[in-house]
Amino acid sequence: MGTAAGLLLAALLLAGTSWAQREVNIQQGPLYRAEGSQISIWCNVRGYQGPSEQNFLWSIYLPSAPEKEIQMVGTSDPSFSYAIYSQRVRSGDIYVERVSGDHALLHIRQLQEQDAGEYECHTPNTDPTYHGSYSAKMNLHVIPDTLTVSSPAQTLQKVEGGSLQVTCEVSQNSSQHTHLSVSWLRISGGEEHEIISLTQNLSVRAGPTYAQKHSVGDVRMDKLGDSTFRLTLYNLHPSDQGEIHCVGTEWIQDPDGTWFPLTQKRSEGTSVTVQPTDKEFNVRLETERRTYGAGDMASLRCIIDAQNPAERLFAVSWAFNSSLIASQSPGGVPSLTGEYAKREDRGEVRVGKDSDIVFSLKIFHLRPEDSGKYNCRVTERERGPSGELIDRESKRPKNIPISVLPLRTSLTVTVTANSSSVLEGVRLSLTCSVASLAGPQSRISASWHLQDKQGRQREVVRQDRDGVTWAGEQYRERLGTGELRLIRSGSDTFSLELEGSQRTDTGSYECRVAEWVPATDGEWQLLGERSAQANVDIMALETGFAVTAITRTPGVSYFDSFDLQCILKPHYPPWVGVSVTWRFQPAGGGDTHDLVTFSRAGGVQWGERAGSFRGRSVVEKGDSTHTVKLSVSRASDSEAGKYQCVAELWRWEYRGTWTQLAERASNLLEIRVQRPVPRLQVSKVTRTLSVVEGSQVTLSCSIRSQTGPDSRFAVLWFMRQPSGADGKLIVRSNTGMEYGTYAEEASLKGRLQLEVTAPGHYTLTLQGAHADDSGSYYCQVEEWAMDPNQAWYRLAEEASGMTEIRVRVPDANLQLDQIPRNVSALEGQSFTVTCHVLNRTLPDSRLSLEWLSWWAGHMERRALVRLTVDGVTILGSVEEENVAPGLPSRMQVSQPSLGLYALTLRGTEVQDTGTYSCLVQEWLQDPRGQWYKRTEERSGATYVSVRQPDPALQLDSSLLNVSLMEGGHFDLDCVVSSRSRPDSQLAISWSLQGASRGAEQETLLNVDRSGVWAPMAPRWEGRLQQLQLSPTLFRLHVPRVGQGDSGNYTCLVQEWLQGPRGNWYLLAQDESLIGWIRVQSKESNLQSTICANDALFYLVFFYPFPIFGILIITILLVRFRHRPTSKPGEGKNGVPLLWIKEPHLNYSPTCLEPPVLSIHPGTID
Repeated sequence: MGTAAGLLLAALLLAGTSWAQREVNIQQGPLYRAEGSQISIWCNVRGYQGPSEQNFLWSIYLPSAPEKEIQMVGTSDPSFSYAIYSQRVRSGDIYVERVSGDHALLHIRQLQEQDAGEYECHTPNTDPTYHGSYSAKMNLHVIPDTLTVSSPAQTLQKVEGGSLQVTCEVSQNSSQHTHLSVSWLRISGGEEHEIISLTQNLSVRAGPTYAQKHSVGDVRMDKLGDSTFRLTLYNLHPSDQGEIHCVGTEWIQDPDGTWFPLTQKRSEGTSVTVQPTDKEFNVRLETERRTYGAGDMASLRCIIDAQNPAERLFAVSWAFNSSLIASQSPGGVPSLTGEYAKREDRGEVRVGKDSDIVFSLKIFHLRPEDSGKYNCRVTERERGPSGELIDRESKRPKNIPISVLPLRTSLTVTVTANSSSVLEGVRLSLTCSVASLAGPQSRISASWHLQDKQGRQREVVRQDRDGVTWAGEQYRERLGTGELRLIRSGSDTFSLELEGSQRTDTGSYECRVAEWVPATDGEWQLLGERSAQANVDIMALETGFAVTAITRTPGVSYFDSFDLQCILKPHYPPWVGVSVTWRFQPAGGGDTHDLVTFSRAGGVQWGERAGSFRGRSVVEKGDSTHTVKLSVSRASDSEAGKYQCVAELWRWEYRGTWTQLAERASNLLEIRVQRPVPRLQVSKVTRTLSVVEGSQVTLSCSIRSQTGPDSRFAVLWFMRQPSGADGKLIVRSNTGMEYGTYAEEASLKGRLQLEVTAPGHYTLTLQGAHADDSGSYYCQVEEWAMDPNQAWYRLAEEASGMTEIRVRVPDANLQLDQIPRNVSALEGQSFTVTCHVLNRTLPDSRLSLEWLSWWAGHMERRALVRLTVDGVTILGSVEEENVAPGLPSRMQVSQPSLGLYALTLRGTEVQDTGTYSCLVQEWLQDPRGQWYKRTEERSGATYVSVRQPDPALQLDSSLLNVSLMEGGHFDLDCVVSSRSRPDSQLAISWSLQGASRGAEQETLLNVDRSGVWAPMAPRWEGRLQQLQLSPTLFRLHVPRVGQGDSGNYTCLVQEWLQGPRGNWYLLAQDESLIGWIRVQSKESNLQSTICANDALFYLVFFYPFPIFGILIITILLVRFRHRPTSKPGEGKNGVPLLWIKEPHLNYSPTCLEPPVLSIHPGTID
């Protein structure tokens, strides 16, 4: 037990670590909220599987029914709410806000008293299994709103500098521990301004606009008594006028430690008006104009319109594009910031106070970056009680925009090139001309830039305004070697020269010229920049470089001559080198190799494989140096092939080295060297010969004409079978005799004879013709001649007409019985199929026989047994899957008579069902003594059906209806009225269909054909007993019955039969309803009451009978004594009296039957 518990615990731990666990969380409770307020309760889920968007269902459990769930609102089903909440959900008073896929908020806009209770947030399962928590709960208490806030509505007129007092009553009567906060607000122009507040933590906090006044004591709040709060404002200002309200808030602390406002109320407003004194002022900003040029002076004046300005304190600040640049104290002391402080030091900017009401900003040397918006801000200051300056009011006018136009240059730039298309290696020259300078004091700087065809830009060379020149990163080396030069002619021309131009120099050249003028600070100021460009294309030396090969004699005969010319284009200057190579590929195939090469220096070099070309070839170079001619004499097959001219282009570099630029190959020139026209002719007569096996055949071949008298001939004999496409060589005759492959294959060497009957006449004799010798025969004549290299070559070849030879064999005449038959057999018996040969080709022919079968369920044919021509029996391949084992031992092949063959199969099985036939082959002997198959034939099919015995199992259908009390027993009989075979075995199964409605059938007991019981259900274990009273009678004994044993009882019998291979198979089964068993309970009636009480049972069923017996005996004794004539111990007529013994009482222990009283004969005393 300990080990099992440990394994279970480990499995649970593994499951916990490998599966995510769903967890639902809800806001911590309990929460207390005031009636009529709003509430939001959050709920989220994590550790879930399935879609990212989860659904949330909210329910409530009211205090009056804490176990009853009331559905409130959900995210998935609009009809989720119960009727008590459906109207509030539809009106939007209760709704769910989805914060994210797994986070939601429940909102109740206006709480009611009946909203108190336990809230549950439930998430429907989307996981493959249930694992974790799917809901969470919290409590909500709705308490009455007892907060009261009151302040008398009044209108107050105050004067600037005076004071103001307003009171407010704030109280609450809550049963919970709550705090109060009180705030004073001023509403002016639709905006609320917090004056001062007493927070729930009993701290005083002033609003942003009153923080300064609170710090100097002009704002205060006092608490008078338990619920009275007073606001006092000193030194009133017109900005203090408006409506003043008192706001009270009741706070409660939630379980998470945060304070939540239960309810908030506002008093009626007190309207306050503050009459200002004569201290107003206005501000104006002026300037002469708003558009200036660079270097001009601009003056801005900030003018104050006020009464008694000399007695008042004004501070001014200047701003440019909303950034502070300078400030002036009431005494006029300036203070500049950042760059403007430096410009002030240089005398470019000045800030001053022209009078009590005029403050000025002057910029003496405007820059383009001075364009923007300028403004001034005027702040009136007053001295406080302690003498410090206090800002009273600030004003600023509208912005004044100023535009500063930069100085412009009037430069014009033009670029020219020596040529828009320059050959690679030639000098590239570009000129940049400048006109319309600003004046004698201006200077210019120039730079050359190149943009290549890919759009990439790079700087080539630059010269600044002081005349210093430097090159770009990619051109520094060329500048150092002198290949790159920038030449300035006068003050207005910049020339760019590139020696040895390269392909990378192609592109658009841009000349950028900048004009500079002296600035006031001694530096140079950029006045403007202009540019112009020109496109230059550097043509590669290989552009247009082409090689062409020509000849006037593409076809020559043996011993002729031919010329080849290689033409180069275009013409190049002397510093460009060209080398030319002639290449050759023989006509018979092979690699292309070099014949001869002219180097760029004029040398000639023959190739390693030039061979015979050196002795019969002449190479010449034309006067123009652009044509190379190759002359070949005494042409033969060795000079036949493809010629090609290959030229290489070289360039002499500036550094003294050669660089190969390109290689071009010409077109191929094919020179065909033709042999003499052949005039060979061979007889084309066709013949057909039909012979019998063993005969002699003579073939002839005649040459009708030849090319020359010195020609030599080779004769080849071929044989082409009807199924073949090409002829096979039999023999070749030249100076000797050579056998071909077919002579080896067909064993013709000993049967062939060659003869030359006359010049140009040849014969081939074939001895002892075989059937395999049938086919088409012909000869092929080869004519050979001598070439210019004293070598023999095959000049021509020609084939003769076909001679068709047919070697006959006897006609096939094999016939078999083709009548289909049907054979039926029982499993275990035997059957025989026959094969009858009706006729054959020759009487001495031999037969081989093969029995075939197509079994049911198998697509392919199977060979069972084969009888060879020598009478040997060979078993077929029958070891496939699902084929009955031992099949070869059950087969027997016999020949009852000549031409009649029989196949007998013993111990048949159902798997032997199928179609059977025989395949007969007839064999004949050829002239060589070899047996060959002449023909074959298949007999008609015999369909064999092997069947099992017919099932005859049947059960007795008599029904039994029994009622009995609990605790009793009953017996059920299952009778087999008939069976299929006496040697079959029976298996029995008992089942019960319960009396309750919908009860499923229950198997009570299974006993297989060997009598082995299968395990039973626990409630039947040890209770059932099956008896086999006879081979066909089975009895089930059921003791100690209960009410659950009522129902229909059924027995199912299976009949099993042993097959020929010893395997048992189910032949039939039958099921029968045996009867209905009803088990009654012990009800509380008179009978059950008597049986249940032992004292009452003996009083009713036992004691009355002994008393009744004694009474009868007493009556008999009295009668006996009053009979004087009788003898003692005798009755009437002298018969002895019967002695009455104690009555015998029979009764049922189950109290199902009334007791039976019986009186038995006694003995004579």
